[in-house]
Amino acid sequence: MSARSLDGIATAARIRAELGDRIARFTAAAGRPPALGIVLAGDDPASQIYVSSKLRTAGDAGCRAELFRLPADASLDETLAVVARLNADDTFDGILVQSPLPKGMGRDAEQRVFDTVSPAKDVDGFHAQNVGLLVQKRARLVACTPAGVMQLLAREGITLAGKRAVVIGRSDIVGKPMALLLLHEDATVTICHSRTPDVAAIASDADVLVAAVGRPAYVTPAYVKPGATVIDVGINRVDDAALVAGWYPEGHPRRQVFEKKQSLVIGDVHPAVWDVAGAVTPVPGGVGPLTIAMLLANTVTAAEARAGLLATR
Repeated sequence: MSARSLDGIATAARIRAELGDRIARFTAAAGRPPALGIVLAGDDPASQIYVSSKLRTAGDAGCRAELFRLPADASLDETLAVVARLNADDTFDGILVQSPLPKGMGRDAEQRVFDTVSPAKDVDGFHAQNVGLLVQKRARLVACTPAGVMQLLAREGITLAGKRAVVIGRSDIVGKPMALLLLHEDATVTICHSRTPDVAAIASDADVLVAAVGRPAYVTPAYVKPGATVIDVGINRVDDAALVAGWYPEGHPRRQVFEKKQSLVIGDVHPAVWDVAGAVTPVPGGVGPLTIAMLLANTVTAAEARAGLLATR
C-alpha cells in the first residue's frame, strides 16, 4: 500500500483565498485592515524563519502585520510590557509571542505571557479563557496547529464520527487541544504520552493517529493500523547521516536533499509508515502551512469579533 499524501500546502492556500472576502469586508467597515502584532525575543534562527513567513503571509493576504523585536537578554518584564502595550492598542486585533522565549526569562515565562495576552487578541488560542471555551466547544480562537489539522481532515473527506483517534503527545499547544477537537467531532479519543505503557499497541488500533512528540521517525509501522490516517505534526532537523541512510535508500530524493544540505527536516513519523497507512501528511508540506493559515484566520476572526461584526455567543 502506498499512502495518499494529504497536501497541507494546497489546503492552506484554499483557506487563505477564502479569507479574502472577509478581509475586504472588514477593511471596508473598519477603515483599516485586520492587524497582527508579533513579538520576537532573541535570535533563534528557526523562530526568525517562522516569523518572517507569518509576516509575509499576513501582508500578502491584505492584513497589517508588525514585528516587535526584543534582544536575547531582554527580561520577562520587558516582554510583558510589550504585550500590555499591544493589548491596549485598539489598532491591533491579534497578538502572537513567538516561542520559544529565551531561557533567561525563566521556566514559567511562556505561561505568564499566555496569561497576559488579552483573550480577545489571543490568536494562538493559548489563554486559559480560550482553552476553557474550547473544552465547552465554544471557542472562536483555537490553537492554530490543531485547528489546521481539523480543516485538513474535513476538506480531505476523512470521517471522524464513530472512529477511534489516538493523539501521541499531551502538550498544551498541540496534544490537548487536538484531542478536544477530535472529541467534538464525535471521535473516540485516547491520548498517549511518555508514561503510557505500550504506546504502539494503543496507536495501532487508531483509525486516525496524530503524532506530536518531537522525536524524528518515532512512529514506525508497528504503531499504525493498515489504512489509517496519520497526521505528522513533528518538525525535527536531523544531521546524522547514518539515521538518514537507514530511513531512505540511496538515490531517494530525500536522501539527496540531505547530501546537499547536510541536514534534513523530518517529522515524527517513520518513512516506512507510508507503506502501511491509507493517508499521511508529509513533512515538510503537511501541517506546517496549515498552522500559518489558521493564524491568519484567527487574526481575521479576532478583528471581526472586536468590531462587532460576528454574532455574539
